[in-house]
Amino acid sequence: MTAFGKLIRTTAFRLVVTYLVVFVLFAGALLGYIAWNARRVMEGQLNQTIETEINNLADNYRQGGARRLVHTIERRSREARGFFYLFVDGRGQLLAGNPVDIGSIVSRQPGWHELSYIRAEEDESRRVYAKARLFRLPNDLTLVVVHDLENRDRMRIVIRQAMGMSLALVLMLGAFGAWVVSRRVLRPVDSMAEAAGRIMAGNLSERLPVRGVNDEFDRLAGHLNLMLNRINELMNGLRDVSNNIAHDLRTPLTRMRAATEEALRTARTPDEMKAALERTIDESDSLIRIFNALLMISRAEAGSAPGTMKPIDLSEIIADVAELYEPAAEEAGMTLRLGANPVAPVSGNRELLGQAIANLLDNAVKYGRRPEAEAGQTIAIDSQVRYNRVIVSIADNGIGIPADQRERVLERFVRLEESRAQPGSGLGLSLVAAIVRLHGGTVVLEDNGPGTKAVLSLPLHSGGEESKT
Repeated sequence: MTAFGKLIRTTAFRLVVTYLVVFVLFAGALLGYIAWNARRVMEGQLNQTIETEINNLADNYRQGGARRLVHTIERRSREARGFFYLFVDGRGQLLAGNPVDIGSIVSRQPGWHELSYIRAEEDESRRVYAKARLFRLPNDLTLVVVHDLENRDRMRIVIRQAMGMSLALVLMLGAFGAWVVSRRVLRPVDSMAEAAGRIMAGNLSERLPVRGVNDEFDRLAGHLNLMLNRINELMNGLRDVSNNIAHDLRTPLTRMRAATEEALRTARTPDEMKAALERTIDESDSLIRIFNALLMISRAEAGSAPGTMKPIDLSEIIADVAELYEPAAEEAGMTLRLGANPVAPVSGNRELLGQAIANLLDNAVKYGRRPEAEAGQTIAIDSQVRYNRVIVSIADNGIGIPADQRERVLERFVRLEESRAQPGSGLGLSLVAAIVRLHGGTVVLEDNGPGTKAVLSLPLHSGGEESKT
C-alpha cells in the first residue's frame, strides 16, 4: 500500500475531511446568506432611490405643469448618471427624456419593471439591464424613471468571486490540515505497529515508543508497555514455576516411589505395609498441598476469588487468626502479642485474607525465633487505619531476611538456605502477595532489627468509617 493510500485510510484523515465538509457547507451557507442579504439591501436602496426621484418629478409636474417637468427632465438627463427618463403623451410621443431604445415600456401597467436596452455608444450585442418605475400623470401623460443595474450586477460578480475564492481557500487549507494531522497521527501509529511486529517476532523485551509529549498516543503506549511488562512477568513466572515444579516436586515424587518400591521388596507383615502406605499418603498430602497452593495463587493472580468480594472487618480476621496461632507460638517458646486492632472495614474475600494473615503468622512462628536468643521473644501483630488505607504489620525477632532477598522471597518456590531445614514448599509468601494484589493492596518485607516485619496495606472500604492515627 502506498503512503497516500495509508494516509487516506486513517481515521484522523477521514475525521478531518468530515469536519472540512461540514465547515465548507457552513461557510457556504454563511456566505450565501451574506450575499443574499447584500443583494436585498442593494435592491431596497435602488427602489428607494427611484421612488424618491419619481416623487420629485411628480411634484414638479403638480407645481409647474408639463412645461416645468420637461425642463427638469432635460436638465437631469444631462446630469444624472445611471438614470434615464421618459416623458410621453397619450399618443406615445416623447416629450422629454433620453434617446434610448427601451421597447414598449410605456404601454405597460404602472409599477415596477425590469428591462434591457442598448446604449447608443456601445455595441448592439451588449445589452444593459435596468429597473424602471412607470407612473401615470394626469392628462394621459406617462412618466418613466429608469436606473441601470450595472452596479448591482458588478456587486454580484464581486460577491460570487469572493465566495468562490473563500471556498477554494478553505478547501486548500482544510486539505493541507488533513494531510498534516493525518501524518502526525500516522507517524506514531506506524512506530507502534513496527514495535508490535518486532514483539510478535519474538523480541519480548521490545516496548512501544513513548515520545514524551504526554498525548493520547503516549498514554496508550505507556499502558500497553505496562501490559507487556505484566505479560512478561507472567511468562517469566510461568517458566520459573515450570522449572521449580520440575525441580522441587521431583524429589518428593522420587522419594515416594523409592519408599513404595522398598515396601514392596522388604515389607513382610501387615504393619510394615501399613507404615509404608502411611508414608506414601504423607508424601501425597504434601504434593496435594503444593498443588492446592499453586491453584490458589493462579486464581488470585487471575482475579477470580472463590466467593464474592464484600465488606468485611479485617480486625475480626486478625483476631481469629491470632487466637488460632497463639498455642503454636507458645509451643515454639514465643509470645504472640496482638496490639492495636481498630475496626478496619475492607472489601474482600474473608477466606483469602485469612489465608494471607495465617501464612505470615506461620512463617513468623517457624522462623521468628533464634536458637541462641533468650526466652521472651515475641511476634507482634498491629493494625491501624491511616487515611484511606488499612495497615497490618506482623513482626518477629528471628534471623531476618537479607535486603536483597526480600522481593525475591515473594516469588514462587523461593526458599532461603536458612529455611531449608524447615518443612515447606516456598509458596506461602507468594500466595500472600497474590492475595494482597487481588485486593488492590501491597505487601512489603522490612527489617525489624532483628527479625522481619511484613507490612500489608489494603484500601479501606468506601462505605466504612475512616479514622486517622
